[in-house]
Amino acid sequence: MRVKGGFTNRRRHKKVLKRAKGYYSANSRCYTHAVEKNDRAMAYAYKHRKMKKREFRALWNQRINAAARLNGTTYSRLIGGLIKAGITVNRKSLADLAITDATAFAALCKHAIV
Repeated sequence: MRVKGGFTNRRRHKKVLKRAKGYYSANSRCYTHAVEKNDRAMAYAYKHRKMKKREFRALWNQRINAAARLNGTTYSRLIGGLIKAGITVNRKSLADLAITDATAFAALCKHAIV
């Protein structure tokens, strides 16, 4: 007896089309187009989850560098000085400190320069 798999196929198609909502033109209505666009979108989503981490670290470094230069040093000298002074603070917190509490950041810079 031949089974066409109508229910299974319909469920699979609906899942793909639901994920393709908001795509332009036939990409959101036609199953074959939607499959291609979904595959591409999932690949970009995976790739950009990894890239997001890199981009944020670069942003934190730029913020730290800008604040360090206001305090008479550079990013590399500041980080090197903090390591030599035995002060362990991650770049995310350091960048946040540079924006929100300039006096505390200046105190860290003094410890790093000396």
